[in-house]
Amino acid sequence: MKLYGMGQSRSFRALWALEESGLEYDYVNTTLRTESTDTDSAKHPSYLELNIQGKVPTLVDGDLVLTECFAILNYIARSAPDSGLLPKVSTPAYAKLDELSYFILAELEQPLWSKGKHMFALPQEYRIPAMFDTAKFEFNKAVNALNHLLGENDNEYVLGNEFCMVDLLLAHTFNWAIRFEFDVPDKFIALRDRHYQRPAAQRAMSIIE
Repeated sequence: MKLYGMGQSRSFRALWALEESGLEYDYVNTTLRTESTDTDSAKHPSYLELNIQGKVPTLVDGDLVLTECFAILNYIARSAPDSGLLPKVSTPAYAKLDELSYFILAELEQPLWSKGKHMFALPQEYRIPAMFDTAKFEFNKAVNALNHLLGENDNEYVLGNEFCMVDLLLAHTFNWAIRFEFDVPDKFIALRDRHYQRPAAQRAMSIIE
């Protein structure tokens, strides 16, 4: 299994999940916004054969190539059923896991990526700094919705009594929000801090540093 990624981008979620899983893998540092002649560039023809968008992450396992982060996380979790990334819970609890995962990807992280695109990812002529206020509004709205989805949950983990994929997604997304200078409630800063102290997260961080 081989993971192509860069730093603390979305690919860090997959790297962290691999460390939680115990699966054997190789990590390939892949640079973004670099020249296509650089062999480690996401614009290099050999990489574009794997991921036509020239983005990270990309996971390769034999003949299987996955380029969407959530699909990669699910594949890692299903390949390591004893890891707890997909917890052994009831069907209703799995429904909540799905709801929260899709909410994080569709709502909570979108204002973050919108700001990121207009900060550095888009060509200069397409950036609109005025949208930063809109991103802040959308993020605050998503955090409010997340509070309602979580309900009166004072547990250390979102589902049951063990760390799972949703905890990883939340920790990484709020880390992203903190790095991009959004106003993150203290309890979610604490969630990020707590989960980033996990041995697997620390090992993943040591790989990208």
